[in-house]
Amino acid sequence: MDNATKKMLSSYATKIRMGIIEGTYCAKAGHPGGSLSSADLFSYLYFKEMRVDPKNPKWEDRDRFVLSKGHCAPGLYSALALKGYFPVEDIRTLRHIDSYLQGHPNMNTVPGIDMSTGSLGQGISAAVGMAKGAKYIGKDDINVYTLLGDGEIEEGQVWEAMMFASQYKLDNLCVFIDCNGLQIDGRCEDVMSTEPIDEKLKAFGFEVMTIDGNDFDELEKAFDAFHKTNGKPFGVIMKTVKGKGVSYMENQVDWHGKAPNEEEYNIAMAELKAKLAEIEEA
Repeated sequence: MDNATKKMLSSYATKIRMGIIEGTYCAKAGHPGGSLSSADLFSYLYFKEMRVDPKNPKWEDRDRFVLSKGHCAPGLYSALALKGYFPVEDIRTLRHIDSYLQGHPNMNTVPGIDMSTGSLGQGISAAVGMAKGAKYIGKDDINVYTLLGDGEIEEGQVWEAMMFASQYKLDNLCVFIDCNGLQIDGRCEDVMSTEPIDEKLKAFGFEVMTIDGNDFDELEKAFDAFHKTNGKPFGVIMKTVKGKGVSYMENQVDWHGKAPNEEEYNIAMAELKAKLAEIEEA
C-alpha cells in the first residue's frame, strides 16, 4: 500500500476511534473495546473498499455491510458519519432516548445501515441471505461484508450460516472475525474456546486468511485475496487488540461494555489527538 493511502486510512481510523470515545462518553454507556479493535477495518471498508454512495444510501447496486456484532455500533456510526451519511456531531447523541443512533444498528432510522443487528449470531445469517439474493438476481458484482466477534462465533447459528454460504458458493461474501481474545465474561479461551477457527472455517468450505486486523497492509492483502477467490466464501480471521488506540483500554476486558468517565475521556482524546497530529505531520 502506498504511503498516501495508508496515511489517509490511518487518519480516518483515528477519527473513528475519537468518535467511539465521544459517543460512549456522552451516552455514559456503550461498547468501546470491540469498537476500537475494529476501527481499522471500518476505515478500510468505507474509505477504500466498498462501493457505496452516502447521497443515495439505498442504491440498489451498492455493496452491503452487516455488523453482526451489533453492540460495536459506535465504531460503525463513526465511520458512517465521517463518510457523510449524517452529521458527525450527531455522534454525541448516541443512546440518548430521542436519538436515531441507538445502542445497536437500526436500518429503519440510520442512513447507511443495511441490517438491524444486536442479537449475536444473527447478523451473518442476514449477510449470507443478501449474498445469495445478489447472486439470484444476477448481481454478482455486489459484495457483502460482515463482521463478527470471536465471542459471537460461540453461537451455533453462525455455523449454520457458514454452511449455507459454502453450499451456495457465495464468493461474493467476505466474513471478518474480530479475534481480540476477550468477551464480556473474560478471555474467549476460558469462556468457550472456538479454536482452531481457521480449520473450522476451512472445514465449512471457506477460503481462509489470518491477518493482523490492525495493519492496513495486511487488510489490503486480505481484500485482494477475497477478490481473487472463485466458488467459495471468504473468511478473514483478524487478530486485533481490544481497545486499540487508547492505552488504558487495550487488552482490558472491563472495557468491553462501559463508558469512560470525564478523566478517562480526556486521557483517551488527548492520546488520539496526538496520534492524529503525528499522522498528519508524517
